[in-house]
Amino acid sequence: MGKVSKNSRVGRGASGGGKNHVKVVISEKDPKTGNYVYKEKIIHKDKLDEVLKNS
Repeated sequence: MGKVSKNSRVGRGASGGGKNHVKVVISEKDPKTGNYVYKEKIIHKDKLDEVLKNS
C-alpha cells in the first residue's frame, strides 16, 4: 500500500462538517422601536427551506 501524506485530506473528520452548513441572516423589525434586528444562525443546508418558511 502506498504512503499518504500527513497533509492530505483523506480521512479527516467523521462527516466533513462545515461544507454541509450555511449561515443565514434574518432581519426582523422590532415592533416597539421600529429598528431592525439581525439574527444569525448556522444551520444544516437540508433544513434551509424550513427555517426560511418559519421566519
